[in-house]
Amino acid sequence: MTGVPVSFKTVDNVTLRGLFYTPASYSSSSKLPCVVISHGFSAVKEMGLTAVAEYLSSNLPITCLAYDNRGFGESDTRPGEPRLEIDGMVQSSDISDAITYVQTRPEVDADKIGIWGSSFSGANVLWVAAVDRRVKAVASQAPLVDGWSGFANLLRPDEVSGFEADFQKDRIDRAAGKPPIMIAVVDPNQLNRSAMTTKDSNQAMGGADQFAKTWKNEVTLKSMENFRAHPSAAYIHHISPTPLHMTLATKDVVTPTATSLEAYNRALEPKELHFFEGGHYEAYAGQAGFESAVKSQADFFRRKLCSSTSAAVL
Repeated sequence: MTGVPVSFKTVDNVTLRGLFYTPASYSSSSKLPCVVISHGFSAVKEMGLTAVAEYLSSNLPITCLAYDNRGFGESDTRPGEPRLEIDGMVQSSDISDAITYVQTRPEVDADKIGIWGSSFSGANVLWVAAVDRRVKAVASQAPLVDGWSGFANLLRPDEVSGFEADFQKDRIDRAAGKPPIMIAVVDPNQLNRSAMTTKDSNQAMGGADQFAKTWKNEVTLKSMENFRAHPSAAYIHHISPTPLHMTLATKDVVTPTATSLEAYNRALEPKELHFFEGGHYEAYAGQAGFESAVKSQADFFRRKLCSSTSAAVL
C-alpha cells in the first residue's frame, strides 16, 4: 500500500508535505478515524513512518497522515529561516495544524483523531495530547521525556562548555545575518561533535541517506539548544482523560528507559505500557522489535478510535 502525496499549511503559512493512507477497502460513503504520524530528531518520513502508516491502514479501518517536519525532507520552512532546524514547540504546533488538515478531509471522522510519535516526536505528541483536546488517543514510542536530562545524557560532560559557548556565538552570528552553525547528526568518531552520540544511533542513522534520499546528516547547532529546552513530558499528567499508550525499549540508552518509566508513572489513567526487547531503534521497520511495537499500537488505536467503526481486519 502506498500513500497519496498531500500538502497542507501551518498556522504561520509554511507548507508541509506528506503521504495520506486509506484502507484498500475504503468506501467514499464512510468517514474513518485518522492517526497523524510524525518522526523523531532529524529524520524524514521514509525512515520508519511510512511502515507504521501502512500497517495501521492495512490492518484497521483507519486513515493515516505521515509527513516530514518543517525544514526536513519535502517540507518547507519559513522564508529567512534555516532548514534542518529542530524546535519541539514549533513541531508540536505543526502537529496541531496537521490535525486541522486531516479534519477537513472527506475520508476522516473529525472527532476520531489519534497521534503517533517516536523519540523526539514522541515528546511532541505527549505535549500536543495534553494541550489539544481534539486528540482522542496518543501513542508515544521511546519518547524523549525531559529535554534537559536528555541533553546531558547524549553529551560527554567535557563537551557541555563548548556547546554553551557556541550557543552564544551562534546567536550573535545569526543576529549579524550570518548562516547558522551546523553539526553532524551522527559521526562514527565519537570524539567529533555530533547530536546523537550513542553507538546505536550511528548504526541506525549512519548512511541513512542511501535509502532516505532527502535525509541530511546535519542539523543546526541551535537544534541542540532547543532539544535541551523541550518541556517534553512536563504536562503528561494533563493528557488524561485522553488515552495514552507508551511503547518503551527494555534497553534504551538514547532516551533512557528508567527516565521514561518515571514520566509514565506521572501520567494519569487511562494509560497503557508496552515493552519491546532491545534498544531505542529496534521498534522501527525492519528491526526485531517492530512487530511487537506496531501490533500493540494498532490494538490500542483499534480499541480507542475504531470501536464504533466497521470491524478491524486484524
